[in-house]
Amino acid sequence: MTVVAERPAEQADPSPSTTRAGSGQRTRAPRNVSRWLLPLWATLVFVFLFLPIAVVIVYSFNVGRLLISWDHFGFDSFAAIVTKPAVRDAVLVSLRTGLIAAVLATALGTLAGIAMARTPGKWVPWFLGLLLLISVTPEIVDAVALLPWVVFLGQDLGLSIFNDGTVRLVIGQSLFSIAIVSYIVRARLVGLDARLEEASADLYAKPLTTFFKVTLPLAMPAVLAGFLLSFTLGLDNTIVSAFVQVSGTTPWPVYVLSALRSGLRPEIAAVSTIMLVLTLGALALVALVLKKAGDSAADIARTMAGG
Repeated sequence: MTVVAERPAEQADPSPSTTRAGSGQRTRAPRNVSRWLLPLWATLVFVFLFLPIAVVIVYSFNVGRLLISWDHFGFDSFAAIVTKPAVRDAVLVSLRTGLIAAVLATALGTLAGIAMARTPGKWVPWFLGLLLLISVTPEIVDAVALLPWVVFLGQDLGLSIFNDGTVRLVIGQSLFSIAIVSYIVRARLVGLDARLEEASADLYAKPLTTFFKVTLPLAMPAVLAGFLLSFTLGLDNTIVSAFVQVSGTTPWPVYVLSALRSGLRPEIAAVSTIMLVLTLGALALVALVLKKAGDSAADIARTMAGG
């Protein structure tokens, strides 16, 4: 009786190995599809994004009259940055204003970031909201608002400094960068122990000495990263620069925009390639500085995105 009772139970129990095999056959097919479909899709996205840049780099070695008309391979286009005064002046204006704007944005953004991190209060959320508003406002809105303001200051109030093209470009390019530097410096100091600065005060160090000997060295990786990001952002600022620039101080992005009317020439691609290499070099230096400071890959990517 016992044998007869157990035998149906054994027949009724499905084999575990059979169950696992059946479920494995059902799930293996979707995994195999996603294993090659996702990399393929990612590859297509990267090709779509970076193929135009690759075409510009290739055509920067074109020796011909127009960019789209390939003649033969050569380096003559790169010499235009020295031989053609219009190209040379536009590049120098971009480098000069980008550097000054980066210094200004780094100085103001560093002070703002330190203040938010070390003197918290009810004003901090409001100030962060103001910085967020600056970050998300479209550039065309900033440009339309900034142009009549600098005209009012320069012409109506008679402040001749605001009639200078370099000053206008520096103000326009540094607005967004100040917010970025403030974010980065605040995020850096919030994660550090404030007792190091308190110990300096306990040792009778003056506030200015504590700032230069303790606070600023602690924030220095974020300060350098903010400076480099500000410089790269200033190099390709087109919309605001197109509105506030004056004759004689045309930056490189605006020069390229105006060159569309007469047809792009190979030197446009050549100088753009140089600017691209300069920008990538600055970003690589930012990543190196942040990595040396102990930031993770996710933190570095967030900083690169302006967060």
